[in-house]
Amino acid sequence: MLNRRSFIASAAAGTALLGASGFSSAALAQARLRFGRQEAFGFDALKARAKQMAARPYAAQPTAQREILEAIDYDAHGKIKYNTDLALFADGPGDHPVTFFHLGRYFQKPVRMHAVENGQAREIVYDPSYFDMPADSPARKLSGNLGFAGFRFQESRKGHPGPKGAPLDWRRNDWVAFLGASYFRAIGELYQYGLSARGIAVDVASPSGPEEFPDFTHVYFMTPKPGDDSVTVCALLDGPSVCGAYRFVMQRGAGVIIDVETSLTLRKDVYRLGMAPLTSMYWYSETKKNTAVDWRPEVHDSDGLSLWTGNGERIWRPLNNPSRTIASAFADTDPRGFGLLQRDRVTGNYLDGVFYEKRPSLWVEPVGSWGKGSVQLIEIPTDDEIHDNIVAMWVPAEPAVAGKSYELRYKTYWSDGEPYPPPFGRCVATRMGNGGAPGTVRPRGVRKFVVEFLGGPLENIPFGVKPEPVVWASRGELSYAFAEAVPNDVSGHWRAQFDLTVTGSEPVELRCFLRAGGQVLTETWLYQYEPF
Repeated sequence: MLNRRSFIASAAAGTALLGASGFSSAALAQARLRFGRQEAFGFDALKARAKQMAARPYAAQPTAQREILEAIDYDAHGKIKYNTDLALFADGPGDHPVTFFHLGRYFQKPVRMHAVENGQAREIVYDPSYFDMPADSPARKLSGNLGFAGFRFQESRKGHPGPKGAPLDWRRNDWVAFLGASYFRAIGELYQYGLSARGIAVDVASPSGPEEFPDFTHVYFMTPKPGDDSVTVCALLDGPSVCGAYRFVMQRGAGVIIDVETSLTLRKDVYRLGMAPLTSMYWYSETKKNTAVDWRPEVHDSDGLSLWTGNGERIWRPLNNPSRTIASAFADTDPRGFGLLQRDRVTGNYLDGVFYEKRPSLWVEPVGSWGKGSVQLIEIPTDDEIHDNIVAMWVPAEPAVAGKSYELRYKTYWSDGEPYPPPFGRCVATRMGNGGAPGTVRPRGVRKFVVEFLGGPLENIPFGVKPEPVVWASRGELSYAFAEAVPNDVSGHWRAQFDLTVTGSEPVELRCFLRAGGQVLTETWLYQYEPF
């Protein structure tokens, strides 16, 4: 996995450089950027190009002037700022200018950026004058058309309303960013970045070898039409095992919605091919925390995996920070959606100035039939918050073999919660402690679980009626199971309690939901418990 703090070829010699006068729109004609030669462009042609490339051996794109790039460390890179006066679409058309990230130690692979209008594309040629940088910055030693590390869309030039209602300054605020390999992320309704998405995940936690990180090597910005409330970007992806074309249609509203269309072809066999992958960080929560490991009560960008299966079941799987890398698969056919969510929004549960309580949830909604496969959850041990250690993705059931092609469409929602909230009580906390009855000597090898549910039909339970907890374990013995209202005077807030007696160290799969009178009242809670 990539370090979250550390979060593409050189242009041919003699490339002709043009001003923007070749573009038909006044805005692009007046842009103070340098452009390369004109070439025809269309998404269908990009898909065909990717298929042709997949039929040839992978050729890694060279990294220019590596010694200088190595000198642009985290601090030096942070001091290099793009001049927003030179943003693409700074004066329109459309409402969201584009700015660019500079190359550096952690972003050495150049990405070729292009502006597209009326079916014609021109590369935006790198120039150090686009960036404000200190006089002693190592970046000043770079030369040539280096390309860029990534890009971001700025907030609306009309002033998107901020958290307190005042319009945001587009020059200081952005809402979606693509940076590093095929990673991209967006802010949610609470104006914070958090977890990331990727174009593709190749062999995460695979026994066949190290994980592969294909790159977006060429990016194409479609010139917006007047009045467009969305932006469209196409990208070429290339890696040792896969090549593909992507189209992203992105819309800024209360949160962000990104429609993704992709066409992929495999160069090699892949053990675990992850479609629509999501990447997040989970260190610890109220469920389990080592004594005094950190002063904060909780540290995570996401606290659970939410599933809406093809047969309509709603599932909540709290995240773990396991002792070893664990892959869990949730088999399904034509899933309705899945996502990594941040459900805990209580500031006092984090007490941190980096606003974990405001991190966005990210939901994937398939478009069309995805067939058979599984949502797979990869949980990797971590001892700090600097590492992304959680991956959720769709893995098709059929083997991913060389030459196989995929066409996939889906929507991603970057928001406060699910775009389609379950009509049941939601799981809002998972707690563990020593088992046994209060006031007695706690027996060894017994773990107590307390699972909290809130809302939905739980708010309408008649006085005197208690829900029934339905509990299952893959091994071990269950006992002392019951449900009760959480004593906080919050309507519809209930908890299920049960003890698990188990021996050995292998994980135990647990399942629980509440029902009354034969009616299911809550989503299904799933949990993987590592005896300790």
